[in-house]
Amino acid sequence: MARRGNSIIKGIEINEIITLLNKAYADEWLAYYQYFIEAKVIKGIMKDAAIAELTQHATDELRHANMVADRILQLGGTPLLNPKDWFTHTNCGYEEPKEFDVVQILEDSIKGEQCAISVYSNIAEITKDKDIVTYDIVSEILADEVEHEEDLQALHDDITEFIADIKKNIQ
Repeated sequence: MARRGNSIIKGIEINEIITLLNKAYADEWLAYYQYFIEAKVIKGIMKDAAIAELTQHATDELRHANMVADRILQLGGTPLLNPKDWFTHTNCGYEEPKEFDVVQILEDSIKGEQCAISVYSNIAEITKDKDIVTYDIVSEILADEVEHEEDLQALHDDITEFIADIKKNIQ
């Protein structure tokens, strides 16, 4: 634990920050797995582009989990040690893919990113002017999550427009 580093935290309990971060940590691991498995099972038109995007996002989520775990340790806490705990501490949850269609997978992924944006926006608001280190970390992750949503939405829109054009030309 960084005693001097933790002494700069004002107006918020360190245990509250650790709790928020452990919930985000659970989210990151579940998001990592969601992207990983979606990239494996996805089917349909332009799936290779979607696989590349999902694989990159999985890598980013794993990096986020590392960032959050490191901060929890700096604060003197312990990251969740058992994967079973991810399901009870998650903000965003985990829903296994039921339809492997590229459009449905992208829609599910967009919803996940929107949840992550809400979570990190909330943590940033709570830690702003109270814990600058956590604030900086979650702000960086938040920027990534916003970019992820944008990337997924653009790919989704491209695919759905392409499908609509094909249907229009067939009729």
